[in-house]
Amino acid sequence: MSRENMPRLEIGDRVAKVPIIQGGMSVGISLAGLASAVANEGGIGVIGAAGIGAAEPDIRTNYKNANKRALSTEIRRARSLSDGLLGVNIMLALSDWDEMVLTSFDEGADFVFIGSGLLLRPPPTLDLVELNKQGTKIIPVISGAKGARVLFTYWAKNYDYVPEAIVIEGPKAGGHLGFRKEDLDKPENRLEEMIPQVVELIKPFEERFDKRIPVIAAGGIFTGADIWEIMKLGASGVQMATRFVGTHECDASIKFKEAYLNSSKDDIMIIDSPVGMPGRAIRNQFLEDVSAGKKVPFLCPWKCLRTCDYRESPYCIAEALLHAKEGKFEDGFAFAGENAYRVNEIVSVRELMDTIADEYDRASKGLPV
Repeated sequence: MSRENMPRLEIGDRVAKVPIIQGGMSVGISLAGLASAVANEGGIGVIGAAGIGAAEPDIRTNYKNANKRALSTEIRRARSLSDGLLGVNIMLALSDWDEMVLTSFDEGADFVFIGSGLLLRPPPTLDLVELNKQGTKIIPVISGAKGARVLFTYWAKNYDYVPEAIVIEGPKAGGHLGFRKEDLDKPENRLEEMIPQVVELIKPFEERFDKRIPVIAAGGIFTGADIWEIMKLGASGVQMATRFVGTHECDASIKFKEAYLNSSKDDIMIIDSPVGMPGRAIRNQFLEDVSAGKKVPFLCPWKCLRTCDYRESPYCIAEALLHAKEGKFEDGFAFAGENAYRVNEIVSVRELMDTIADEYDRASKGLPV
């Protein structure tokens, strides 16, 4: 059950002892508690930035500062609990995404994972070349080889620089998905199809910039055997989120975790998010009511997501996800990956990492997992 059989994940000058990045789950699911625990076990722990200031007393009157303050607090708390590798996950769709990036840099996060769009033309406040010199590494989260090619080509041409690593997230992930609903089941969008393509397309960039660029697989990775199989296709590491919900250190309420424990395969559903993207969640009465046409009145003092049409939205997704995090499922729902129903117990992060390492070891030896 030794983790020594798992390869390390090297991203620039940062080295994770195991090739596992804990996916950043926002609106309070992965904060300092979970991120630090994963970092202490040799992985990369990640704080989810979206909605991080929801519990701040001035969130409705001072949204940006509340979020910055909360993010700073969580990064500092994680640092006080671990000297391992820590990251922050930030959605490009956030209205204050650039300020979240700068706060992450100011607080010395090792990584900033940026998804929900292609980071091509950042505002003047974000000089990618200068930021790169500060040490924190910006890692894009992309859904597919086409997006990866566009991003790497653009960065190379305009910045003479390319990312230190890239996360390729497939359609089995939880939360907001980078695919149209009708494309989720297309064979070409399977993670197993995309990873070899991306590994191949970045080879010229590795040669040009004289550095190794790890490709990290995400979306539907659940067991150590999954890690073994995807790494055989060229991935250097994986990003996992769903399975970490079933840990004591996960920052969500016990009722949120029990939603995973009590779910069945048929409960995992695709929804139309107010953000304008499909999302994967656990079926409950709240979602059934929304599907039936029910609207939940709300005030929007600050448009936290640029892509959200709050005037037409049947509910506030930030409030719904916060309620779920607190276990108030009559007023919200839980995002989850396709394999959420397979979470059947709550264990410590250490126990989970040991289990994953054992599964990986058995798979590598051709033994059943």
